[in-house]
Amino acid sequence: MGDGRGEKPREADETLHLRVDALRADETMQLRVPPPPEPSVPAGGRAERRRGARAAEGAPADASGRSSGRSAGGRFSGGRSPGPTSGLPSGLSAARERAVAALAPLLALLAPYARRLAPYARRLKPLYPRRGRTGWRRWIPSWRQSLGAVLTSFGLLGAFLVTAYAMTDIPSNLNSYATQQDNVYFWSDGTPMARTGWVQRQAMPLRDIPPDVRWAVLAAENESFYSDPGISAKGITRALFRTLGEGDTEGGSTITQQYVKNVYLTQNQTVSRKFTEAMISLKLDNAMSKDQILEGYLNTSWFGRGTYGIQRAAQAYYGKDVGKLNASQAAMLASLLKGAGLYDPTLSKANHARAVERWSWILDRMVKIGKLSPEERAGYTKFPEPLKSNPLYDTGEQSDYLVELATQYAKKAAHLTDKQFDLGGYQIYTTFDRKREKALTDAVTKARKQAKRDDPKMAADAHYGASSVAADGRVLAVYGGPDHRKQGYNDSNATTVPAGTAFTPFVYAAGLEHGVRTSRDGPATPVTPDSVYDGDDGVPVTTPEGPYWDRSGKKVAAHNDGGRSYGRITLREAMARSVNTPFMQLGMDAGLATVRRTAEASGLLSSSIGPQVPALSLGNSTPSAIRMASGYATFAAGGTHTEPYSVRRVTRNGAPVALTVPHASRAVGAKVAQEVTEALTDSFRTAHPEVAAGRTGVSGKAGTTEKDTAAWYVGTADSVSTAAVVYRIDLATSLEPLPLQGLAGTSDNSVPYALWSAATGLG
Repeated sequence: MGDGRGEKPREADETLHLRVDALRADETMQLRVPPPPEPSVPAGGRAERRRGARAAEGAPADASGRSSGRSAGGRFSGGRSPGPTSGLPSGLSAARERAVAALAPLLALLAPYARRLAPYARRLKPLYPRRGRTGWRRWIPSWRQSLGAVLTSFGLLGAFLVTAYAMTDIPSNLNSYATQQDNVYFWSDGTPMARTGWVQRQAMPLRDIPPDVRWAVLAAENESFYSDPGISAKGITRALFRTLGEGDTEGGSTITQQYVKNVYLTQNQTVSRKFTEAMISLKLDNAMSKDQILEGYLNTSWFGRGTYGIQRAAQAYYGKDVGKLNASQAAMLASLLKGAGLYDPTLSKANHARAVERWSWILDRMVKIGKLSPEERAGYTKFPEPLKSNPLYDTGEQSDYLVELATQYAKKAAHLTDKQFDLGGYQIYTTFDRKREKALTDAVTKARKQAKRDDPKMAADAHYGASSVAADGRVLAVYGGPDHRKQGYNDSNATTVPAGTAFTPFVYAAGLEHGVRTSRDGPATPVTPDSVYDGDDGVPVTTPEGPYWDRSGKKVAAHNDGGRSYGRITLREAMARSVNTPFMQLGMDAGLATVRRTAEASGLLSSSIGPQVPALSLGNSTPSAIRMASGYATFAAGGTHTEPYSVRRVTRNGAPVALTVPHASRAVGAKVAQEVTEALTDSFRTAHPEVAAGRTGVSGKAGTTEKDTAAWYVGTADSVSTAAVVYRIDLATSLEPLPLQGLAGTSDNSVPYALWSAATGLG
């Protein structure tokens, strides 16, 4: 090896003596020069050609034609190198000399190994572009480099997993999924109203859970449970891709992993949570027996209907203890573990079809893994239909209807899923007024008893719905039915029967707000309470082009109750005397689309608005009692509407939960709202002069339907609007309303008015 100045190259076995200034004068560092590469043999193999190419390449020359002074065999090829202290301050120079002196023995020790590894390192060093290759192959690493990269990656990954496993501890405290609580509801005055039984758990020892139940769950979720290490690499990979792709997040985990997620972690679908779950699962599988893990899993899993654990699930779906379940019922319950919201067969037809398919698949899997004989499987051909509702929850009290409404609203306003809400620990502070609720319930109970005495047959199909809503949207009281266990159907929130003439205030408001048009393209003409319309019975309904014809080719005419005629009459007087015909024509003049928009802006749901035909003005819509009360409350609030709400505050273990709060919006002008309220006040005074004497702030109107299928009374007292409706429906046959046939009383002394007056304190 030369020094770059034309000296004779040294032989391979000669030793290069390099003096280091930091060493003592009598010490030298010896570096053996490796033998030069053999010349390439054209006819040789790929390794020989590679070595020949490297040897031929040599060291690059500088501009003067001399060697650069470096060679493949050593750091220096000759000549004098810069001193260790060149260009440095004296302090740094001394520090560098001490460092070199301290490292000298280590360098001498490592030198032999460095010489041995140098050839291999040179082979792994990428040479781009690679000689001896053409095209894109010049840029592809060699198989040695690729193999080295793969082995290094596996080594680093293994080291990372070992470190992560060693650093992961099994949490000492169970999370809220394993320590469920009840949800508590409070009256508006802060006193407890109800404590739900939705979240229920009863731990069962594994020995008390039949083998068929255990293996139904294992066949559905993790048939290799007793042989796996607690995790499934395939399942984790699949779940990882689903998490990153925001797809289906169910499945992909062993029972050990699901148990860890239930009792130690959150339900968040994140990569970090899945990784932590896997590490804890591996440790838990070594710390607990398989039977202990399976017992914990069966007692903490969510089965829907507010139940956690196989025992409560058996009671909620089949009304029996888990020890009395057969394999068929166990397979149905096991199907719920994939997602009760999708597999509870009582929720929808689609759910039922999915549940039947998975139930059959689970039974077949039990046969495949040898835990159910083919003969037993042949006996399970009929799907085991569960109970329609959870018998552990319903108490039958009127408060159950309040709980139902408050729960629905709390979930929606707080953006909670059924599963999150069923975890419990929530305190729901409702808007329900205890005194108003009692007064309303007592009034309906009295009316029911009277109906049974007068006509037991008619009373059997009678329904009474009522609700009180404040001007600011608070739902203060509702009457939903006689018994929540026997009638889960909520009469106060049902959109089944027409509103009848109780709908006319919205027509009146539409005309006052937007005016009327006597021609299609002409300007709107203002309408006032003193505008005069024809109040005679049987007056044909007209449009700007002439009479309105129905699809059967007949002219549509308006009719008054009892067929009475009133002649020319103002709109305000027509409202006071409940004359129908002016409002049917007013609806046509203002525009049925305008009437619809006004009713929806005032609080009625668009889904309950009837067909856009002349009968719309006389109440072919089917709003609930809650929505009718909310609509009248809009007039009491000066024309601003606030969506009705039944929950004012929610906390969880004392911490506030954010709610979406309804805000007031302008439905009609303040002047229009005042004029509608004045007309309704006249209506109340005209119908009930003795009660109205000396009272202010009270307004209301009765509502009747053409076919006598519903009777209403809706009105406002002290800024609280109340709607009461009586109708007949045989729920066992259909939701079609039946004629009342006198069940609602007379127009002068109707049952809906009695309920309304009791709820408002006027009765």
